[in-house]
Amino acid sequence: MSRRELLRRASNGFGTLALGTLLSRASTPSLSGASKTVTDTPVSSLPHHRARARSVIFLFMEGAVSQVDSFDHKPMLEKYHGQDARKAMGRIEKTQFDSIGKILKSPWTFRQHGQSGLWISDLFPHIARQADDLCVLRSMTSTFPEHTSANYFLHSGIGLQGRPSMGAWVNYGLGSLNDNLPGYVVLNGGQIPSGGLDNFGSGFLPATFQGSLLQAHGTPLANVVPSEKQSRLQQTKQRLVRRLNEHGLEQAGPVDALESAIRNYELAARMQVTIPELMDISGETAATRALYGLDAPYEHTRTYARECILARRMVERGVRFVELTIPMVDGYSRWDAHGGLVKNHGDNARAVDQPIAGLLIDLKQRGLLDETLVVWAGEFGRTPFAQGSDGRDHNEYGFSVWLAGGGIRGGMAFGQTDDWGYKSVVDRLEMHDLHATILHQLGVHHERLTYRFGGRDIRLTDVKGEVIREILA
Repeated sequence: MSRRELLRRASNGFGTLALGTLLSRASTPSLSGASKTVTDTPVSSLPHHRARARSVIFLFMEGAVSQVDSFDHKPMLEKYHGQDARKAMGRIEKTQFDSIGKILKSPWTFRQHGQSGLWISDLFPHIARQADDLCVLRSMTSTFPEHTSANYFLHSGIGLQGRPSMGAWVNYGLGSLNDNLPGYVVLNGGQIPSGGLDNFGSGFLPATFQGSLLQAHGTPLANVVPSEKQSRLQQTKQRLVRRLNEHGLEQAGPVDALESAIRNYELAARMQVTIPELMDISGETAATRALYGLDAPYEHTRTYARECILARRMVERGVRFVELTIPMVDGYSRWDAHGGLVKNHGDNARAVDQPIAGLLIDLKQRGLLDETLVVWAGEFGRTPFAQGSDGRDHNEYGFSVWLAGGGIRGGMAFGQTDDWGYKSVVDRLEMHDLHATILHQLGVHHERLTYRFGGRDIRLTDVKGEVIREILA
């Protein structure tokens, strides 16, 4: 018997049940303005241990940022610049486009930053000033050299379409901290990644746990503003829809697609009150706007600045998992610099650098960075040798991601690629390790968050994954 069917049959006790829920919520103190009541989660045993973070902000750099031009300093590239890659490096693996050019030094200068002396290139001057808050994982690897499969792998732990994303797993395990907002939100800055909306899907999990896509500009969500001018008419329509839904459930029985749709309708009705206020950033101070770059001359900086401000507002209000997509810089080029590396990476960095630094500073000033895990990652890295004369091909053998806040040690680098920044050679990491660590910081043991499907218990980390304990504060 489903929860809804039980409540329908137990009509005499329904009022008492609702009253008890309201009283329990009223007695629970708020956390940063959000209700601490966890809603819509079927996993009652969570958290498994004390959580260091309550929310995640995932800054997805789709297209693949070059590690040797950003966070992985390799002086050998400058020394051997322009030389034959096979003669200098030895064996070269087949690349996506199998175009092996000369060794290509970084067009950007690397410098040491902060008290930690972390090496970061001039590609990210604003983020570099927050070096002591960053934990750079320099030995990340992927299994897939192609964007779509690699995006699925980064999001869901498997390179196939149709599996639950990590945001959906977090939402399923922990639920939302706010009754009136989804537990998993995707802020669309203009660039839906390769693989489409399945990157944010719930797969075989109930559909209610999938990501809710909100537009960073314009109307954030269709029909989020009631079309009826009179509230009584709107309420009458809602009651009618509710009765029709109840009748449909009586006829169909416990069907996930129908029950999830009904729950989403109910959430959408509550969001009509919450979303307009959430997305209205006109009340942000001039100092905050300047910090994020909301008034910057470059339009894509303004777009990403708005996304980052909204992400902060969402975690303040209890959204568990917020993912940001990148703006539509130079069409569909993303960070995918097969040619024109300087323009491609320069324009994309110009869009995201100041807003990300502003987000870290703002979270810290508000006391939110300690409880918010910020994750910066692309789907793979790029080659240390050129594709053509001024591009870099895909490289899944070693690349960099970074974490900040949420109980992660700042001002450090973990893992190491070889002298060329080509392959991971020390403390090699896989996506499953990143996923296990994210869940761990949220209080979840990755081996115990499972869902029965296809005859076995399946988890985000499949049969792999180790928490990267060396980076935990």
